[in-house]
Amino acid sequence: MARTAFPTAASRTSIPRPPGFSIRYMDHSVPPKDDFYRYAVGSWIRDNPVPPDKSRWGAFEELLEYNLARLHRLAEHPRRHGNARLRFAAREVADFYASALDTGRRNRLRFAPLEPDLKRIESIRTAADLSRALADFHAKGIPALFSTTVYPDKKRSELYAFYLQQDGLSLPDREYYLAPGFGPQRKGYRQHIWRALSLLGDSAPTARREASAIIAIETELARAARSRTDLRDQNKNYNRTTVRKLRDRVPAIDWDLYFAGRGLRLLSYVIVGQPEYFAAVDKLLRRRRLSDWKTYLRWHLLRTSAPYLHREMEMEHFRFFYRSLLGQRDPEPPWKRAVRAADQVIGDALGQLFVAEYFPPASVVRMKELIADLKDVFADRLQHLDWMTVATRRRALSKFSRFSAKIGHPHHFRKDFKLHIDPTDYLGNIWRALEFESRRKAARVGRRVDPDEWRMSPPTVNAYFGATQNEIVFPAGILQPPFFDPKLDDAVNYGGIGLVIGHEITHGYDDQGRRYDERGDLREWWTKKDAREFQRRAKRVVKQYDSFVPLPGAHVKGALTLGENIADLGGVSIAFEALQRRLRRNPARRRSIDGLTPEQRFFVSYAQVWRETVRPLEIRRRLTTDSHSPGRFRVIGAVQNADPFFDAFGIEKGDPMFRPARLRVRIW
Repeated sequence: MARTAFPTAASRTSIPRPPGFSIRYMDHSVPPKDDFYRYAVGSWIRDNPVPPDKSRWGAFEELLEYNLARLHRLAEHPRRHGNARLRFAAREVADFYASALDTGRRNRLRFAPLEPDLKRIESIRTAADLSRALADFHAKGIPALFSTTVYPDKKRSELYAFYLQQDGLSLPDREYYLAPGFGPQRKGYRQHIWRALSLLGDSAPTARREASAIIAIETELARAARSRTDLRDQNKNYNRTTVRKLRDRVPAIDWDLYFAGRGLRLLSYVIVGQPEYFAAVDKLLRRRRLSDWKTYLRWHLLRTSAPYLHREMEMEHFRFFYRSLLGQRDPEPPWKRAVRAADQVIGDALGQLFVAEYFPPASVVRMKELIADLKDVFADRLQHLDWMTVATRRRALSKFSRFSAKIGHPHHFRKDFKLHIDPTDYLGNIWRALEFESRRKAARVGRRVDPDEWRMSPPTVNAYFGATQNEIVFPAGILQPPFFDPKLDDAVNYGGIGLVIGHEITHGYDDQGRRYDERGDLREWWTKKDAREFQRRAKRVVKQYDSFVPLPGAHVKGALTLGENIADLGGVSIAFEALQRRLRRNPARRRSIDGLTPEQRFFVSYAQVWRETVRPLEIRRRLTTDSHSPGRFRVIGAVQNADPFFDAFGIEKGDPMFRPARLRVRIW
């Protein structure tokens, strides 16, 4: 079978064929009892090597390519809308897109867009100057030294709070600086810094000296940083403190000037994610020379701006961060990078156009039915769990009774009429959009949370559980094949979007989601006995996934991926039971299609959602940084803990896919 079509530079306006469920993706030469993943998606894997401009290719990427092509059409050929809000959004998107595609102007300007900030860095003389510069950088999305966010206060979820978090590294994770196995990447990073700073105009000896200073600073930051697994602990990473105490503990930064620069005044408290990291930052600021910090800031300005500058700098950035680190052979075409950038910084405007053009209201109706089916199953599970005591069950049901769902897009799109998009200033547009959003969020600190707030743009191919608002959210972008296809049978839809719904519901009760109460506050509400039993079962999940080996010598990190693995186990189990209930209500729908029973189609549909081919370097990065297991093991891990799977395919003791009942884990 030919690879799914996707846009190329030669056919930029073509819309690729939408991805979907297909028995042609299956490899019937592999019995399901031997390797279910290969059985379900083996032919697709054979016919779909990773495209040259990707590091990973799968169902998510196929749908994203489809959406990007449609967004491209909206950006390049904007419609005339009668609605004033849509007219403004179309103009904003078109102007942004024009600035991104004006490569001739970007090539002529070279580093000119950076000159004001480069001069500002050079003029830094004091801690006050440095603090002001950090505030400006963070507002522009440049995470030097640390980063910040505005998010509901996890222990008082009705109000927005200001968070300070460890950051400031250029490589994907602290392990890239510290682990012996990443030596080649560190060497390549040093060479990349030399080349990039040389392009900026530094002499070779100067660039080498600066690279050493940058890597030394980032390595010290990496040593102080928490691991990805430790960052998952919601309680450990919530440390509320007053601004006065922050001044006392990290005096090397002038916090009054910093907060003023971020538009934050009369700030009563902040939430520090990793106090020991900020203590290390304070010592490091005092110990290293000011000239080193100016070099560090200069580098982070250049690194984060590189994708939006002239071709030579853009390609130098690509060669290291994509080709060397991820194995991606070619860059994506300019139009695609432009649409991605638009979705990142003016996603609300782009999303309005996407919803108006491509999101049918009927999808909302069908999604509500599916969500209701899955919620009914989960509510029953909570009521009848054999390992949970009455006290905890009562609180769990109270929490679930407040569960809500968002489907497609916000009820009210924002009106960013004050944001200036200049069709001749690409990098300026990026920075102005990020600063605009930074100011908008800063103004909300201490105020009540907007219940209509979304953390993803409407075209996004993803979904999420919001712990502080006790909600599951499904953007319009994912409500399409292969996840959601109203034209296909129930089994396919319950194995696709039904699984996604069940997955997000279960996140509310995974190892971290369970810590939030019915109000969305991070607070202990479990009895000690129930907490111990949950942890006992969770440790079994960790052990199972630790045993998976995607690459020789490289294991899945069961502790890092625990939350997602619990959500997969719960999602499959809940979605399957919801399908069975629907088939019992509608017996006429219980029929075999293409030689597969509804139960078999359910599990094949689930596997096809996680079909993927991945470059080895990208697998290694994901094993280090990603809280999700690789697609193959998301499938194998979940189905081997699902009793109905063995019945559906007649898998018995002695078969490679068999797992004894005593070793299967069920939490929800």
